[in-house]
This record gives sequence, structure tokens and C-alpha cells, in this order.
Amino acid sequence: MVHVRFEGKSYDITERQLNVKENMNDAQIKERLARHFDVNLNRFSSYIIDRPQSGDLIIRPEAVYG
Repeated sequence: MVHVRFEGKSYDITERQLNVKENMNDAQIKERLARHFDVNLNRFSSYIIDRPQSGDLIIRPEAVYG
């Protein structure tokens, strides 16, 4: 499962829906997300991709504090 936080909303998307494979790098995953949400790739440039041991992906905006 791919968990995405985008524009203030949370989405759970299957790897199949995004055509994401286990060995893909961050740039490839962000490109698939941009296509899925029909937005410019640069919208995901500062996003973080976490890969917990569960095998899921968590994709979120970079946290800014202060």
C-alpha cells in the first residue's frame, strides 16, 4: 500500500494503481504520483518517501518546524 499525504488530504493507493515496483527509486515514484494526481512533477520535489519495514510506502511533505 502507498500512503500519500497531498494537499491536506490522505490517500491510500495500491502499488498496482500507481504501477510502482519494489525496486524503484524516489524520482520514479514521484513521477508516478504526479501522473496519478495529474499535476506537475515539481509538486512532489520536496516530498519525503519513507520505507518502513512493513513494505508500505509513506509519501508526505517535508516537515518544517519553527
